[in-house]
Amino acid sequence: MAEKSPPNFVIIFIDDMGYGDIGPYGATKQKTPNLDRMASEGMKLTSFYAAPVCSVSRAQLLTGCYGARISVPAVYSPGGNNGLNPNEHTIAERLKEKGYATMCIGKWHVGDQPEFLPTRQGFDHYFGIPYSNDMQVRSSESGQPVVPLLRDDKVAELLTDDQQSHIVKRYTDEAVRFITDSKDKPFLLYLPHTAIHTPIYPGEAFRGKSSNGRVGDWIEEVDWSTGRILDTLRDLKLSENTLVIFTTDNGPWLIKGADSGSAGPLRGGKGSTWEGGVRVPTIAWWPGKIAPNSKVDAVAGTIDLLPTAVSL
Repeated sequence: MAEKSPPNFVIIFIDDMGYGDIGPYGATKQKTPNLDRMASEGMKLTSFYAAPVCSVSRAQLLTGCYGARISVPAVYSPGGNNGLNPNEHTIAERLKEKGYATMCIGKWHVGDQPEFLPTRQGFDHYFGIPYSNDMQVRSSESGQPVVPLLRDDKVAELLTDDQQSHIVKRYTDEAVRFITDSKDKPFLLYLPHTAIHTPIYPGEAFRGKSSNGRVGDWIEEVDWSTGRILDTLRDLKLSENTLVIFTTDNGPWLIKGADSGSAGPLRGGKGSTWEGGVRVPTIAWWPGKIAPNSKVDAVAGTIDLLPTAVSL
């Protein structure tokens, strides 16, 4: 009997999405049909926890350790001297040891200096903005506020605000390409979206489509992206050997008013340790392995993803 291939892993990590921002968790002002289907075919984890802010949450997911254990502060700033210690063992490094192809696409935000970038932390390739999309600097050429878009460890482009409206599509195209290119070997795709962090830049095709302003439009675009990735797995007949996790780094940034998401029934948001800041909407999908339309209320969190992946 042929040895079964190890499972693939896709981690879709949204920025600043609240507990009440998607259909499976009660959202009504924006439509999320792909996430609705993902939940109906998979499992809702209704007591899943992250850290209350960006960098800590990402470090915890990557290492399986609490932020304090690995000395990660609240948020890393661009150009700083600190980042995720390269001596820590990331989920990418652990899976790479098992022969996995690995790629990070999106917002990194655990250090933007060369020694801290994804390609030094176990990822074969990287494509994305290395920190939050509001951390712009003025271009020395145009004078416009820009953020860098990296390809592996090099700056490929400087994105203006208007160009950020293409970022979900570009990340999604890269994700589909990586999955397609890696279909014959086990892979880890870590997709930490820039969306839905403010400033909000939904793609043109999604503007004005929701009844929740720009943030609802961008949530609908993230839903579209997730659907395209799941469809790719189905089309390539990889779905029954791929665990997909959809979750978010912390709760909604409530001080942003109309551009903030919703924590639903929970109190508080990003930056707080009330439930609305740390309890995040999460869906696990693995056809044939995870019972469809199931729900688990047991406590789990981002720190559990690394040990889960390496144990399967």
